[in-house]
Amino acid sequence: MIYDVMIAGAGPVGLFLACELRLAGLSVLVLEQVEDPDSPLKRLPFGRRGLSAQTVEAFYRRGLLGDLAPPPRAKDDAAAPAAQKQQRQAGHFAGIPLDFANIDSSRWRYRLPTPADTNLAADMDHIETVLTARAGANGVEIKRGLRVEALDASDDEVTVRAGDETFRARWLVGCDGGRSIVRKAGGFEFAGTDPEFTGYSVQVTIADPDTLKLGRHYTPTGMYFQMQPGTIAMVAFDGGAYHRTQPITLEHVQDVLRHITGTDVTLTSLRLATTWTDRTQQATAYRNGRVLLAGDAAHIHSPLGGQGLNLGLGDAMNLGWKLAATVRGNAPADLLDSYQSERHPVGTQVLDWSRAQVALMRPSPSSRALEAIIRDLVDTRDGATYFAERLWGVGLRYDLGDGHPLVGRSAPDFELSGGTRLGELLHDGKGLFLDFGADAPFRALAHRWSDRITYVASDATDRLGLSAVLVRPDGVVAWTSDSNADPDEAASAATRWFGEPER
Repeated sequence: MIYDVMIAGAGPVGLFLACELRLAGLSVLVLEQVEDPDSPLKRLPFGRRGLSAQTVEAFYRRGLLGDLAPPPRAKDDAAAPAAQKQQRQAGHFAGIPLDFANIDSSRWRYRLPTPADTNLAADMDHIETVLTARAGANGVEIKRGLRVEALDASDDEVTVRAGDETFRARWLVGCDGGRSIVRKAGGFEFAGTDPEFTGYSVQVTIADPDTLKLGRHYTPTGMYFQMQPGTIAMVAFDGGAYHRTQPITLEHVQDVLRHITGTDVTLTSLRLATTWTDRTQQATAYRNGRVLLAGDAAHIHSPLGGQGLNLGLGDAMNLGWKLAATVRGNAPADLLDSYQSERHPVGTQVLDWSRAQVALMRPSPSSRALEAIIRDLVDTRDGATYFAERLWGVGLRYDLGDGHPLVGRSAPDFELSGGTRLGELLHDGKGLFLDFGADAPFRALAHRWSDRITYVASDATDRLGLSAVLVRPDGVVAWTSDSNADPDEAASAATRWFGEPER
């Protein structure tokens, strides 16, 4: 059998991409080298991940948000107690917390109140469970315990050897993590910077728990953060020397902890331990022929701020509909190339964001002085709003050329006259044409792409001054107009993103 798409890696990125491809009716095989996905590192306390606005919107637009968590309260809901808002931490930058009360969301002109709130967290094991269930229900074939060992790509298909089996597909996507075999076997260049530190996440028993204070602490030799007694994350600036180079023993963890804290802390047991670094690298290209990369296979950086998962899921949302249209044969010639042109700059920006946090964490007087300045900045309304916009991803805008300032941004969650919201209209993975004026020319235009675009004529509670909006399947605005909308311009945008219309 030749699958339409084969995906290496059944983590959140690979599973979400598989779900996206199945929305378009493609045959999808996912290969995962780990037989049992269960891991204590995917559960509390270390498995918790903050989900950005872009991620929460993606799950909402595919009908997955309710499975991940009860629908959160809209950010601007006046019914939310003011004290509750003030107590919420909106994220952090190198451990410097953002006060939710300082963020001025009114500056984000094209965002509307939505069930897809910007402040949501979930455990990795729960995210994978939800996505695995959705993938299975949609007909994705998942084979576990099969490690991709080699691949051979031709002009027409890709052959993969995994264990004793061989699989064929028209396309292959590597979502197999930072040590991606697909990336290495596919001939991708992986460029970046070497690590400055070894990070540790450990659960230990401390002989005298009062020896170490709770919270985050910078020291002359590193940093440690004790979430609760015995649950510790710490950073040793050793150039990444101890990451995956030797077993992590109780004695080693104790030595590192003593070195960083400057105390004689004594550990009596080691229950859980893992290491990580700030190695920062990115594939120079996300596609090589019929092989593509997404998630950590395409970019790695330190886990500071938890942006890696969000970045990877954004890759999947962007790639899925474009690859599906390419397989179906109705995609514009350069549609798949836009995956690279749109997502690579986003990855570069996130990697630099990670590097900036490392600069603040270095155990030096200059870093402590810079940290003090950033703390003062974050504590202002302008500063908190800027950092929240970056952390939550609400400022993301793809460069889709000149035009309306909303083009290239996430579509506002318009509430239509009947109570339906824009996000609910994207569950099927098709594009969307919202016609607020119910103009006949637009109805006729959208009908020409009826197999790829859903047409909806309705007024909205708040139009934001717009008369019509064309939305891509990933929720990005492809075209819009304030007034006197030109059907020819809308048709040009539809052709650019959805290919030639039906004849």
